[in-house]
Amino acid sequence: MTIKDTISTTAVVGSGYMGGGIAQVLALHGYKVMLGDVDGETAERARVRLVEQAKDFEAHGLLPEGASKIIDANLAAAPSIEEAVAAADYIAEAVPEEPELKANILRRVSAAAPPHAIIGTNTSAIPIRELAPSVTGPERFLGVHWMNPAPFIPGVELIPGQETNPEVLDRAEQLIRSLGKTPARVADTPGFVANRLQFALYKEAAQIVDEGTATPEQIDAVVSNTFGFRLALFGPFAIGDMAGLDVYESAYRTLEKAYGERFAAPEALVAMVKDGNLGLKSGHGFLDVDPGNKTALLAYRDNAYARLSQLRTDLGQAPAL
Repeated sequence: MTIKDTISTTAVVGSGYMGGGIAQVLALHGYKVMLGDVDGETAERARVRLVEQAKDFEAHGLLPEGASKIIDANLAAAPSIEEAVAAADYIAEAVPEEPELKANILRRVSAAAPPHAIIGTNTSAIPIRELAPSVTGPERFLGVHWMNPAPFIPGVELIPGQETNPEVLDRAEQLIRSLGKTPARVADTPGFVANRLQFALYKEAAQIVDEGTATPEQIDAVVSNTFGFRLALFGPFAIGDMAGLDVYESAYRTLEKAYGERFAAPEALVAMVKDGNLGLKSGHGFLDVDPGNKTALLAYRDNAYARLSQLRTDLGQAPAL
Protein backbone atom coordinates (compact mmCIF):
# COMPACT_ATOMS: atom_id res chain seq x y z
CA MET A 1 0.00 0.00 0.00
CA THR A 2 1.02 3.62 -0.53
CA ILE A 3 1.08 5.72 2.62
CA LYS A 4 0.80 9.48 2.45
CA ASP A 5 3.72 11.47 3.81
CA THR A 6 1.40 13.54 5.97
CA ILE A 7 -1.95 13.04 7.63
CA SER A 8 -4.25 16.03 7.32
CA THR A 9 -7.84 14.78 7.12
CA THR A 10 -9.13 12.37 9.72
CA ALA A 11 -12.41 10.68 10.58
CA VAL A 12 -13.82 9.37 13.84
CA VAL A 13 -16.53 6.73 13.53
CA GLY A 14 -18.54 6.52 16.72
CA SER A 15 -19.04 9.92 18.34
CA GLY A 16 -19.85 8.84 21.87
CA TYR A 17 -17.74 9.44 24.97
CA MET A 18 -14.50 7.86 23.72
CA GLY A 19 -14.86 8.76 20.06
CA GLY A 20 -15.87 12.28 20.95
CA GLY A 21 -12.80 12.75 23.11
CA ILE A 22 -10.53 11.44 20.36
CA ALA A 23 -12.17 13.82 17.89
CA GLN A 24 -11.59 16.76 20.22
CA VAL A 25 -7.90 15.96 20.54
CA LEU A 26 -7.43 15.55 16.79
CA ALA A 27 -9.28 18.78 16.03
CA LEU A 28 -7.45 20.75 18.72
CA HIS A 29 -4.12 19.78 17.15
CA GLY A 30 -5.06 21.05 13.74
CA TYR A 31 -6.43 17.97 12.02
CA LYS A 32 -9.65 18.18 10.06
CA VAL A 33 -12.07 15.70 11.61
CA MET A 34 -15.23 14.23 10.11
CA LEU A 35 -17.57 12.65 12.63
CA GLY A 36 -19.51 9.59 11.51
CA ASP A 37 -22.29 7.86 13.41
CA VAL A 38 -25.57 5.99 12.83
CA ASP A 39 -26.87 8.99 10.88
CA GLY A 40 -26.10 12.61 10.16
CA GLU A 41 -28.36 13.98 12.90
CA THR A 42 -26.57 11.93 15.56
CA ALA A 43 -23.19 13.07 14.27
CA GLU A 44 -24.28 16.73 14.24
CA ARG A 45 -25.63 16.52 17.81
CA ALA A 46 -22.29 15.08 18.85
CA ARG A 47 -20.41 17.86 17.07
CA VAL A 48 -22.42 20.51 18.92
CA ARG A 49 -21.95 18.68 22.23
CA LEU A 50 -18.20 18.38 21.75
CA VAL A 51 -17.77 22.07 20.96
CA GLU A 52 -19.87 23.08 23.98
CA GLN A 53 -17.93 20.68 26.16
CA ALA A 54 -14.67 22.16 24.89
CA LYS A 55 -15.92 25.62 25.85
CA ASP A 56 -16.59 24.35 29.37
CA PHE A 57 -13.14 22.72 29.54
CA GLU A 58 -11.60 25.99 28.38
CA ALA A 59 -13.55 28.02 30.95
CA HIS A 60 -12.22 25.79 33.72
CA GLY A 61 -8.65 25.99 32.47
CA LEU A 62 -8.56 22.37 31.30
CA LEU A 63 -7.90 23.36 27.68
CA PRO A 64 -5.88 26.38 26.49
CA GLU A 65 -7.54 29.67 25.60
CA GLY A 66 -9.05 29.53 22.13
CA ALA A 67 -9.22 25.72 22.10
CA SER A 68 -12.98 25.56 21.56
CA LYS A 69 -12.75 27.81 18.47
CA ILE A 70 -10.04 25.61 16.98
CA ILE A 71 -12.09 22.49 17.66
CA ASP A 72 -15.21 24.12 16.19
CA ALA A 73 -13.31 25.09 13.02
CA ASN A 74 -11.82 21.63 12.48
CA LEU A 75 -14.78 19.44 13.45
CA ALA A 76 -17.57 18.54 11.01
CA ALA A 77 -20.45 16.07 11.00
CA ALA A 78 -20.94 13.71 8.06
CA PRO A 79 -24.33 12.49 6.82
CA SER A 80 -23.15 8.87 7.00
CA ILE A 81 -20.23 6.71 8.06
CA GLU A 82 -19.25 6.20 4.44
CA GLU A 83 -19.14 9.93 3.75
CA ALA A 84 -17.18 10.54 6.96
CA VAL A 85 -14.31 8.31 5.83
CA ALA A 86 -14.39 8.96 2.08
CA ALA A 87 -11.46 11.41 2.07
CA ALA A 88 -9.71 10.48 5.30
CA ASP A 89 -6.00 9.79 5.70
CA TYR A 90 -6.54 8.35 9.17
CA ILE A 91 -9.70 6.81 10.62
CA ALA A 92 -10.40 6.14 14.29
CA GLU A 93 -13.11 3.53 14.82
CA ALA A 94 -14.57 4.02 18.30
CA VAL A 95 -17.91 2.21 18.38
CA PRO A 96 -18.92 0.18 21.48
CA GLU A 97 -16.84 -2.82 22.56
CA GLU A 98 -18.97 -5.45 20.80
CA PRO A 99 -17.04 -7.70 18.37
CA GLU A 100 -19.88 -8.13 15.86
CA LEU A 101 -20.67 -4.42 15.82
CA LYS A 102 -17.02 -3.48 15.37
CA ALA A 103 -16.60 -6.03 12.59
CA ASN A 104 -19.63 -4.69 10.74
CA ILE A 105 -18.48 -1.07 11.06
CA LEU A 106 -14.94 -1.96 9.99
CA ARG A 107 -16.29 -3.63 6.85
CA ARG A 108 -18.22 -0.48 5.98
CA VAL A 109 -15.32 1.81 6.83
CA SER A 110 -12.67 -0.07 4.87
CA ALA A 111 -14.95 -0.41 1.84
CA ALA A 112 -15.58 3.33 1.69
CA ALA A 113 -12.18 4.68 2.76
CA PRO A 114 -9.36 5.62 0.35
CA PRO A 115 -6.84 2.78 -0.19
CA HIS A 116 -4.12 4.77 1.59
CA ALA A 117 -6.20 5.45 4.73
CA ILE A 118 -4.87 4.07 8.00
CA ILE A 119 -7.60 2.51 10.14
CA GLY A 120 -7.18 2.33 13.91
CA THR A 121 -9.65 0.56 16.16
CA ASN A 122 -10.10 1.83 19.70
CA THR A 123 -10.66 -1.53 21.33
CA SER A 124 -10.02 -2.13 25.01
CA ALA A 125 -9.42 -5.87 24.86
CA ILE A 126 -10.48 -7.51 21.56
CA PRO A 127 -7.41 -8.97 19.78
CA ILE A 128 -6.60 -7.17 16.54
CA ARG A 129 -6.28 -10.53 14.78
CA GLU A 130 -9.97 -11.16 15.45
CA LEU A 131 -11.03 -7.86 13.85
CA ALA A 132 -8.54 -7.75 10.96
CA PRO A 133 -10.49 -10.20 8.72
CA SER A 134 -13.28 -7.62 8.55
CA VAL A 135 -10.94 -5.00 7.08
CA THR A 136 -10.28 -4.66 3.37
CA GLY A 137 -6.54 -4.14 3.31
CA PRO A 138 -5.59 -5.41 6.79
CA GLU A 139 -2.03 -4.17 6.27
CA ARG A 140 -3.34 -0.65 7.03
CA PHE A 141 -5.16 -1.73 10.19
CA LEU A 142 -4.02 -1.67 13.82
CA GLY A 143 -5.25 -1.15 17.35
CA VAL A 144 -5.02 2.37 18.76
CA HIS A 145 -6.28 2.10 22.32
CA TRP A 146 -6.98 5.43 24.01
CA MET A 147 -7.70 5.76 27.72
CA ASN A 148 -10.72 7.42 29.26
CA PRO A 149 -11.05 10.44 29.28
CA ALA A 150 -9.21 10.80 25.98
CA PRO A 151 -8.45 14.55 26.16
CA PHE A 152 -6.57 14.23 29.45
CA ILE A 153 -5.00 10.76 29.73
CA PRO A 154 -1.57 10.85 28.06
CA GLY A 155 -1.05 7.17 27.22
CA VAL A 156 -2.18 5.40 24.04
CA GLU A 157 -1.47 1.73 23.25
CA LEU A 158 -0.53 0.85 19.66
CA ILE A 159 -1.22 -2.77 18.73
CA PRO A 160 -0.14 -4.05 15.31
CA GLY A 161 -1.86 -7.08 13.86
CA GLN A 162 -0.10 -9.93 12.06
CA GLU A 163 -0.53 -8.17 8.71
CA THR A 164 0.01 -4.55 9.81
CA ASN A 165 2.53 -2.78 7.59
CA PRO A 166 5.45 -1.52 9.75
CA GLU A 167 5.17 1.85 7.99
CA VAL A 168 1.57 2.09 9.12
CA LEU A 169 2.63 1.50 12.71
CA ASP A 170 5.33 4.15 12.39
CA ARG A 171 2.90 6.67 10.91
CA ALA A 172 0.31 5.98 13.60
CA GLU A 173 2.95 6.54 16.27
CA GLN A 174 3.94 9.84 14.65
CA LEU A 175 0.31 10.90 14.67
CA ILE A 176 -0.18 10.04 18.33
CA ARG A 177 3.00 11.90 19.29
CA SER A 178 1.83 14.95 17.32
CA LEU A 179 -1.22 15.00 19.60
CA GLY A 180 0.95 15.35 22.70
CA LYS A 181 0.25 11.76 23.73
CA THR A 182 2.67 9.03 24.81
CA PRO A 183 2.35 5.94 22.59
CA ALA A 184 3.47 2.46 23.65
CA ARG A 185 3.77 -0.37 21.15
CA VAL A 186 2.50 -3.63 22.63
CA ALA A 187 1.79 -7.13 21.33
CA ASP A 188 -1.59 -8.33 20.13
CA THR A 189 -2.95 -10.26 23.10
CA PRO A 190 -6.41 -10.00 24.73
CA GLY A 191 -6.51 -6.95 26.98
CA PHE A 192 -3.10 -5.81 25.69
CA VAL A 193 -1.17 -4.31 28.65
CA ALA A 194 -3.25 -1.61 30.34
CA ASN A 195 -6.46 -3.56 30.79
CA ARG A 196 -4.76 -6.86 31.52
CA LEU A 197 -3.07 -5.19 34.48
CA GLN A 198 -6.06 -3.08 35.45
CA PHE A 199 -8.47 -6.00 35.47
CA ALA A 200 -6.03 -8.23 37.38
CA LEU A 201 -5.96 -5.59 40.12
CA TYR A 202 -9.76 -5.26 40.05
CA LYS A 203 -10.21 -9.03 40.42
CA GLU A 204 -7.88 -9.20 43.41
CA ALA A 205 -9.62 -6.19 44.97
CA ALA A 206 -13.01 -7.88 44.57
CA GLN A 207 -11.65 -11.07 46.14
CA ILE A 208 -10.38 -9.09 49.14
CA VAL A 209 -13.92 -7.73 49.58
CA ASP A 210 -15.39 -11.25 49.28
CA GLU A 211 -12.99 -12.49 51.98
CA GLY A 212 -14.07 -9.71 54.32
CA THR A 213 -10.54 -8.30 54.62
CA ALA A 214 -11.58 -4.78 53.64
CA THR A 215 -14.51 -2.84 52.19
CA PRO A 216 -14.46 -1.28 48.71
CA GLU A 217 -14.03 2.13 50.34
CA GLN A 218 -11.10 0.95 52.41
CA ILE A 219 -9.43 -0.69 49.41
CA ASP A 220 -9.80 2.46 47.32
CA ALA A 221 -8.28 4.49 50.13
CA VAL A 222 -5.31 2.11 50.42
CA VAL A 223 -4.65 1.95 46.66
CA SER A 224 -5.00 5.67 45.91
CA ASN A 225 -2.82 6.68 48.86
CA THR A 226 -0.06 4.05 48.61
CA PHE A 227 1.16 2.19 45.54
CA GLY A 228 -1.47 3.78 43.30
CA PHE A 229 -0.08 7.17 44.30
CA ARG A 230 3.37 6.07 43.07
CA LEU A 231 1.95 4.65 39.85
CA ALA A 232 0.99 8.14 38.75
CA LEU A 233 4.70 8.77 38.19
CA PHE A 234 6.47 5.42 37.82
CA GLY A 235 5.62 2.02 36.38
CA PRO A 236 5.79 -1.22 38.38
CA PHE A 237 9.30 -2.14 37.26
CA ALA A 238 10.74 1.27 38.17
CA ILE A 239 9.03 1.10 41.57
CA GLY A 240 10.31 -2.44 42.15
CA ASP A 241 13.86 -1.55 41.19
CA MET A 242 13.82 1.42 43.56
CA ALA A 243 12.38 -0.67 46.42
CA GLY A 244 14.80 -3.56 45.92
CA LEU A 245 14.07 -6.83 44.14
CA ASP A 246 15.26 -8.85 47.13
CA VAL A 247 12.56 -7.13 49.19
CA TYR A 248 10.00 -8.11 46.56
CA GLU A 249 11.14 -11.73 46.47
CA SER A 250 10.93 -12.00 50.24
CA ALA A 251 7.41 -10.52 50.23
CA TYR A 252 6.34 -13.04 47.60
CA ARG A 253 7.45 -15.90 49.85
CA THR A 254 5.14 -14.62 52.59
CA LEU A 255 2.26 -14.12 50.15
CA GLU A 256 2.71 -17.58 48.64
CA LYS A 257 2.47 -19.20 52.07
CA ALA A 258 -0.83 -17.44 52.66
CA TYR A 259 -2.46 -17.50 49.23
CA GLY A 260 -0.79 -20.29 47.32
CA GLU A 261 0.80 -20.62 43.91
CA ARG A 262 -0.87 -17.57 42.38
CA PHE A 263 1.39 -15.42 44.56
CA ALA A 264 4.61 -17.34 43.90
CA ALA A 265 7.53 -15.10 42.97
CA PRO A 266 7.89 -14.70 39.18
CA GLU A 267 10.75 -16.77 37.80
CA ALA A 268 12.35 -13.70 36.24
CA LEU A 269 12.42 -11.98 39.64
CA VAL A 270 13.96 -15.01 41.36
CA ALA A 271 16.64 -15.20 38.66
CA MET A 272 17.44 -11.50 39.05
CA VAL A 273 17.93 -11.80 42.80
CA LYS A 274 19.97 -15.01 42.46
CA ASP A 275 22.35 -13.18 40.11
CA GLY A 276 22.71 -10.30 42.55
CA ASN A 277 20.71 -7.86 40.45
CA LEU A 278 18.62 -6.17 43.12
CA GLY A 279 17.59 -3.01 41.30
CA LEU A 280 18.79 0.50 42.00
CA LYS A 281 20.96 -0.47 44.97
CA SER A 282 23.03 -2.85 42.85
CA GLY A 283 22.91 -0.80 39.63
CA HIS A 284 20.91 -3.35 37.66
CA GLY A 285 17.40 -4.78 37.88
CA PHE A 286 14.60 -5.07 35.34
CA LEU A 287 15.61 -1.56 34.28
CA ASP A 288 19.22 -0.46 33.85
CA VAL A 289 19.93 2.73 35.77
CA ASP A 290 23.33 4.35 35.46
CA PRO A 291 24.74 4.42 39.02
CA GLY A 292 25.76 8.00 38.34
CA ASN A 293 22.10 8.93 37.98
CA LYS A 294 20.96 7.31 41.24
CA THR A 295 21.08 10.47 43.34
CA ALA A 296 19.30 12.53 40.69
CA LEU A 297 16.61 9.85 40.24
CA LEU A 298 15.86 9.65 43.95
CA ALA A 299 15.78 13.45 44.22
CA TYR A 300 13.33 13.56 41.29
CA ARG A 301 11.20 10.88 42.93
CA ASP A 302 11.00 12.69 46.26
CA ASN A 303 10.24 16.05 44.62
CA ALA A 304 7.61 14.50 42.37
CA TYR A 305 5.88 12.71 45.24
CA ALA A 306 5.85 15.86 47.36
CA ARG A 307 4.36 17.94 44.54
CA LEU A 308 1.78 15.29 43.70
CA SER A 309 0.80 15.14 47.37
CA GLN A 310 0.34 18.91 47.42
CA LEU A 311 -1.72 18.78 44.22
CA ARG A 312 -4.03 16.22 45.81
CA THR A 313 -4.41 18.46 48.84
CA ASP A 314 -5.22 21.44 46.61
CA LEU A 315 -7.80 19.42 44.64
CA GLY A 316 -9.50 18.10 47.75
CA GLN A 317 -11.72 15.03 48.00
CA ALA A 318 -13.60 13.92 44.91
CA PRO A 319 -17.34 14.70 45.15
CA ALA A 320 -19.55 11.87 46.41
CA LEU A 321 -16.57 9.68 47.34
